[in-house]
Amino acid sequence: MGRSPAPAFRPGKLIFRVTGQVSVIDYIIRRVLLNILVLWMVATLVFAALRVLPGNYAVAQFAGANLGGVTPEAIANAEKELGLDKPVTTQYRDFMWNTIRLDLGDSFRTKRSVWSELRDAFPYSAELAFLIVLVGFGVAVPVGILSAVNQDKWPDYVLRGIAIGALAAPVFWTASIAVSIVLAFDLFKIDVIGQPHLWDDPIGALKWYLIPMFAGGLASTANTMRVLRSQMLEVLRDDYIRTARAKGLNERSVVMRHALRNALLPVLTVMGLTVATIVGSQIVLEQMFNIPGIGRLLFTSIFLRDYPLTQGLVLLTTFVIVSTNLAVDVLYGYLDPRVRLA
Repeated sequence: MGRSPAPAFRPGKLIFRVTGQVSVIDYIIRRVLLNILVLWMVATLVFAALRVLPGNYAVAQFAGANLGGVTPEAIANAEKELGLDKPVTTQYRDFMWNTIRLDLGDSFRTKRSVWSELRDAFPYSAELAFLIVLVGFGVAVPVGILSAVNQDKWPDYVLRGIAIGALAAPVFWTASIAVSIVLAFDLFKIDVIGQPHLWDDPIGALKWYLIPMFAGGLASTANTMRVLRSQMLEVLRDDYIRTARAKGLNERSVVMRHALRNALLPVLTVMGLTVATIVGSQIVLEQMFNIPGIGRLLFTSIFLRDYPLTQGLVLLTTFVIVSTNLAVDVLYGYLDPRVRLA
């Protein structure tokens, strides 16, 4: 008997028919369970770290007050009111139970719920993150292509040198240099008081965000550009690229339509890792430019030992990072059906 014809290949569909491979649903379920474990570990670590640090909110609250009027009884009463007098095991049990119920508690400082604080701060962080990603990948892709196409020529050396310098430069240093240039030449006014949103005052918001988005995007540009350049060089040596050139296609079509499409796939992984970098850099940038986002709120909460706010913000930030990496992995398998998720 003759063999039945093999099923037709359909690009864009996830194929998991190899022995030992799991379906995409099983893969997502496993990753979600793993991410839950990661969130539990992060929650436990941040809970322990905050209580290992010397002092607490009750002590910090009286630090700037009249020291002569502060008594151990006053501090003890403040700790009792905040629930800090309970045993650590009881605090941990209550914290984990409330977290499971998505109750992140109330801020010690403002007495508002952590969700309310997040709702006010999130738009600023989202705007800045979007602009950083826009600058980072908007510059990295053409620069990476240009560097690969001109391998070992002067544009390649110049662009690689800039990328290495940008990767090595701390975000705060780049932002400080940019501020110095803007102020020295009086290029524009940096409004750190008005705090406009993009949808309310686009011009004013862009002037406010311009330096932090440039400083944050430069670091992500460097890393993505290096990865894209390496992948482009590898793809440009493949046989199908030689075939495309032999057919008479012009170099632009070969690079943009054939090489770039496959070279961009590994960049997705870099995009997932870049999210963590952006979150870290935003803490510094928001503090420098008085942006009332999640990064600045997290810095303030750690400084004041505001346990509920710090714990909630760290957990939410971790959730965003692990969810982004999961989405990138699934998207990678969708764009490249050859990938087998295990």
